[in-house]
Amino acid sequence: MEERDPSCNPLDPLLNNASDDLKNKKEAGPPPAASYVAPDDCNSFDIVRATQYGVIHRVHELIEAGYDVNQMDHENVSLLHWAAINNRTEIVNYFMSKGAIVDRFGGHLDATPLHWATRQGHLGMVVQLMSCGADPSLRDGEGCSCIHLASQFGHTAIVAYLIAKGQDVDMLDKTGMTPLMWSAHRVFGYDPTRLLLTFGATLNKVDKLHGNTALHWACASGNHVVIRLLLNKGADIHAFNFKNETPLDIAIGQSNADLVKKLRQMQATAEASKKTLLGKYAANKIFRRRVAYVYPFLAIFIIGFIPELSAHWALKVLIFFPFFIIGNMIFKAFFDENTSHMIPIAIYLATKFWMYFTWFFYLLPYLHESPSFHVIFALVTILLTYNFYKAWRTDPGYLKSNREDKIRTILELAESQTLRLDQFCSTCLIRKPLRSKHCSVCNKCVAKFDHHCPWVDNCVGANNHRYFIGYLFFLLIMLLFAVYGCLQFWQVECPIDFYEDGITGLAYKTLKASPWVAWIALNVAIHLVWVSTLFTCQMYQIVWLAMTTNERMNQMRYWGMQHMTGDVTDECEEKDDHGHSHGQHPKTKIVSPFHRGVCKNLVDLMNWRCCGLLRPLQVDWMSKFTLDPDTGPNYQASNFHAGRENYQFV
Repeated sequence: MEERDPSCNPLDPLLNNASDDLKNKKEAGPPPAASYVAPDDCNSFDIVRATQYGVIHRVHELIEAGYDVNQMDHENVSLLHWAAINNRTEIVNYFMSKGAIVDRFGGHLDATPLHWATRQGHLGMVVQLMSCGADPSLRDGEGCSCIHLASQFGHTAIVAYLIAKGQDVDMLDKTGMTPLMWSAHRVFGYDPTRLLLTFGATLNKVDKLHGNTALHWACASGNHVVIRLLLNKGADIHAFNFKNETPLDIAIGQSNADLVKKLRQMQATAEASKKTLLGKYAANKIFRRRVAYVYPFLAIFIIGFIPELSAHWALKVLIFFPFFIIGNMIFKAFFDENTSHMIPIAIYLATKFWMYFTWFFYLLPYLHESPSFHVIFALVTILLTYNFYKAWRTDPGYLKSNREDKIRTILELAESQTLRLDQFCSTCLIRKPLRSKHCSVCNKCVAKFDHHCPWVDNCVGANNHRYFIGYLFFLLIMLLFAVYGCLQFWQVECPIDFYEDGITGLAYKTLKASPWVAWIALNVAIHLVWVSTLFTCQMYQIVWLAMTTNERMNQMRYWGMQHMTGDVTDECEEKDDHGHSHGQHPKTKIVSPFHRGVCKNLVDLMNWRCCGLLRPLQVDWMSKFTLDPDTGPNYQASNFHAGRENYQFV
């Protein structure tokens, strides 16, 4: 397929639009900002230049003097084209009131003003022109409609709006390429490919010219992010184009070694699942999930049990060797990136099971404690199990909506000029409440998202965060119980003197006394490290910072957390390239607008009431979109998700 030139019509030399040259495979960049023009100079502007710069009074003056609003300039471009590409909404309204033709074709690419606005990513202008009757299904001189342009230039919000307005998600251009194919070929990111797939774009549709699927096009450009997304959605890795080339053949032709290796591994796995019995079981998702849970139980048992046998060490090695080979084969066959998130919770459950087994069958006879000690142990066990189950199985706050709600949300946000990806999820197609985020593992948006925790195989969010804290707290206590039990066991079986024995002597004594107890103690020590670290971090974030893990990791992206101080930077009164003085720049520090004080932060999270003595703040984080003035002492009257303004001048 011939590469298409995505540039707009050549513009005024002073305000030349930045374009990309697909023949040289360069991505389009933002257009340069207009040079500074003194106010007095505007009075000498011609109608085209006045439209480009948005000098509304000069435009009025020239139009009222008799200039035809539909007159084409020497480049066969209308005034409405120039106003659209420069996002001059007021001038567009004025031109329409004077009878401007909204779907006038012009320019080097024979495109409409709506095509020009779409290329530049001006969602507000797209909404405005379509409200004036512009037809987004019209093809430009290269055979592309607006949804194809928005897809290949990565303007996800415009793609969402066009689909919400009724454009076909599988619309074909003149070569038979769909928006999904353009996005897979041109946009090196999740969006808008992810959005198109959510709207039901056909994965394995082929274009008319080459017979390529979206996966072929992604492989042709080496787009690893989109390739992984398409494969996870079920794209056919064995599909042939008109030249009998698979996506793997395309990758080989592009000399992309990493991609070739990955695709070959996937093909080998798919073929093995058809030929071998083990491969057939590995292809079964339910069976693989069961194996992922059972495997750590057996692995921990075998590693600890074989050294515990009363046999010669050589015999133990011989017994261990076949188990090692079998275990390695099972791991390679059943564990991949799709099951890796299950490994931590399976390890936790297995460690907990064998820790309790060790407690009752090895350590308990050495614990000559009072009955209250055992009562506390039982109580901690019950509370640990309860909090773990609730953190594991509770809906963390998944945000749900049907197709009609999604379409309505897109239209409302677009027409109110607030459809931005920091407020709108391109996968779930919903407006994101404050503190929410899309989880890539669960593939859902979560209210008051903290993080996805592999140790509970669930997201931690608005509905289960307090259970997660309880789980960490009681697990930490239980691990300390286990450490105490092991120390009591060793004190009787192998009295330890660290200064006399040293590390090697200590290890030898504990292993000789009981390899099983030493093995379980090692597992307990490993868990103790991550549990204590995670619990400390969580409490610091909750109590001291009033932030979630997501907010702390991405704090610079949330403008509501940037609190202006009275200090100023050293760049005061600095002038820019146009001679403007920017004045003073106050410093910012990160302060959560949800901070209510150390004690109240903890009470709010845990929802403690204490028979009415405490009053936690009740917030529905699934429908909270704006900050209230009484949110906290650090509240600012700014949008928590507000983004930078991004005006472009052409």
